[in-house]
Amino acid sequence: MRLLESSKLSLFKFKACSLSSQVTPFGPFNSFVQKRWRKPIISAQTRLEDRTRDSNLDKLTTHLKKLDITLKLHVLMSSRKRGPFVSLQLMSRWRNLVGLNVGIGAFVHKYPHVFEVFTHPVRRNLCCRISKKMMGLIEEEADAMKQLELEVVHRVKKLLMMSVSGTLHLHALRLVRRELGLPVDFRESILGKYSKDFKLVDLEVVELISRDENLDVAEIEKWRNKEFREKWLSEFETKYAFPINFPTGFEIQAGFRDKLKNWQRLPYVKPYDRKESVRIRTCGGIERYEKRAVGILHEFLSLTAEKMVEVERLAHFQKDFAMEVNVRELILKHPGIFYISTRRNSLTVFLREAYSKGCLIQSNLIYDVRRKMLDLVFLGSRNTREMPAQKEIKEFKVDGDGIMDGEWVIPMLENLENGS
Repeated sequence: MRLLESSKLSLFKFKACSLSSQVTPFGPFNSFVQKRWRKPIISAQTRLEDRTRDSNLDKLTTHLKKLDITLKLHVLMSSRKRGPFVSLQLMSRWRNLVGLNVGIGAFVHKYPHVFEVFTHPVRRNLCCRISKKMMGLIEEEADAMKQLELEVVHRVKKLLMMSVSGTLHLHALRLVRRELGLPVDFRESILGKYSKDFKLVDLEVVELISRDENLDVAEIEKWRNKEFREKWLSEFETKYAFPINFPTGFEIQAGFRDKLKNWQRLPYVKPYDRKESVRIRTCGGIERYEKRAVGILHEFLSLTAEKMVEVERLAHFQKDFAMEVNVRELILKHPGIFYISTRRNSLTVFLREAYSKGCLIQSNLIYDVRRKMLDLVFLGSRNTREMPAQKEIKEFKVDGDGIMDGEWVIPMLENLENGS
């Protein structure tokens, strides 16, 4: 009996294992094996990958990256005490500092209008220096910043007026120094010079002494007044609206126009308004809060010289502007107002209304100079026949033990340039 029961039990286990190994076919009585349909996840990363590209702004970003590398090399070269030239062997150590993916030698030889490569008269090694054209443009940019000093002061004032506490960290201003047109020594030349307007609370915090009521009007208000006067639109349509310029090839889905029209009419707290913050839990609180962040970001980009800035640098202003949102996701939600490019190592956001075919519509002195710098980068190795031929380096006799310091080399190079 025991043997019979054990054989029946083993036979039952074998049948159960064979049934479990078989694949159950789909049917109405075995719905427990059906897989639920999952809604596709829409996040900032998916919006970034699926966004409509703007080829003109992407190409501009690529060339701006090369210009940034050139200016970083100029800063490193000018910090050397021996002279305005550096050996290529030493420059090869700066490859990771400036963010280059190729060798320094290949990059320098690729842009002969920006860099001059020559042989050292004593050490007989290859050295590099910035060309005269590029140095002239760098000096022209510094002069343009001096001419626009009052405008730069107004920009810093407006940023402080947008801050909830009326203060900003100097580290945040240093990160966007070139975007705002600030000089390198802006702490002394701007903040220290205009002590009636700015006050250093700590070593790294600047505070606005008094608000200027003449500056509390956002740049977007000029466009709204123009639309109200020229197109005869109602105040209800233009009071809280933004200019919308979708990129070529943008697909407008069903119901998108109605949502956009309602969003344009939605009221929000403007950047310079001194009111209480919007309560998110109230009716339409999230949409109004996000629209306030859009207005602050729009005003910030309008204050920059080239109407563009890196997204990572905006994170240093979020707390001061009470803009506690995902900035990248906010930018991608509004492709008609902003455009985000991924051609650099970091994300760059552009103000769409300010650009047309990759060029700024309303230029300024700083933008014009930087555009000339960009033209030298555009040239690459072309038109090199028009460049003056390099003079032959003569051999110099060295007195004494044959050792020559760096102080002797600089006059020798100056004599070579003068034709001696």
